Amino acid sequence: MRPPTDSVTVTTVVALAPDAAFAVFTDEVDAWWRRGSRFRFRDDEDGTLAFADGRLVETYADGERFEVGRVLAWEPGARLLFEWRDRSFAAGEITEVEVRFEPHARGTRVTVVHRGWDELRPDHAGRRGARGHAFVDLLGLWWADQAASLRAFAGRP
Repeated sequence: MRPPTDSVTVTTVVALAPDAAFAVFTDEVDAWWRRGSRFRFRDDEDGTLAFADGRLVETYADGERFEVGRVLAWEPGARLLFEWRDRSFAAGEITEVEVRFEPHARGTRVTVVHRGWDELRPDHAGRRGARGHAFVDLLGLWWADQAASLRAFAGRP
């Protein structure tokens, strides 16, 4: 049996066709992505989150930009894969987020898989003090909040 990894999978259904769901996820990310220090990348204010020039970046009023990560795969209506970095990550430390868009009887099933945390040490600051299953639960709840926000913004089936 393979040991568990520090990754999560979260799924929701939105009342849009896959191409439209992909466009909402990418083009309107700042509108549906939750705000506040728990969900954004700088604690003192909300920035503007956008996929631009092959990257996911958050830009702040003072001109500072935080690059969350590079886009690794961009397949409209089917799949998005991008690197994920937290502010606490050192150079070279990254995780990956894969988002799949699959036709569903009530619209599109959007599945988010965030993986690669097992490559970071157990006491890494990005784990927010949680270890093992507690960290995986914390990460899963974080992405579930994001999925619920996406579903509310894009429309419930």
